[in-house]
Amino acid sequence: MALAFPCTFCSPLQQKTSPISRRYTPSIRRQATTCKFRIPVEISSPADRGSLAVPTHKVTVHDRQRGVVHEFEVPEDQYILHSAESQNINLPFACRHGCCTSCAVRVKSGELRQPQALGISAELKSQGYALLCVGFPTSDLEVETQDEDEVYWLQFGRYFARGPIERDDYALELAMGDE
Repeated sequence: MALAFPCTFCSPLQQKTSPISRRYTPSIRRQATTCKFRIPVEISSPADRGSLAVPTHKVTVHDRQRGVVHEFEVPEDQYILHSAESQNINLPFACRHGCCTSCAVRVKSGELRQPQALGISAELKSQGYALLCVGFPTSDLEVETQDEDEVYWLQFGRYFARGPIERDDYALELAMGDE
């Protein structure tokens, strides 16, 4: 079924102004448009949404923590994590905003676009790290999940410490005693 709507070049509103006076108040009146430019619009059912011209790509995720390999299709205009979840695939995540390193992966092959990935630096991106929660595939993609602590250390460790933090049982005992 096709519907025809007036084009955006023909406006149904016309302004009518009175002659120059101290009080300028344009009055707007509606007119019926008899536009010769009409745009056909197809109305489709929700089942036909997959027929849009958005390319999809095969994404393969090697989940090292769980020892599982997931393969699924992701449209270029959807986040990889959201698309996986909509297909009942569980992947690691925390913030969903690209600010942490819980969903960090290392790209084995393929490319993705991640403009909002604040949780990893440009240096880590150039080394092949990416975040699934804010990543859009631009080709078929194969990635491998990473240990969150390892990626966090690569990202922030050199700024906050001289080495890994050692556990301090006495401080933990003091902190737990305050509760």
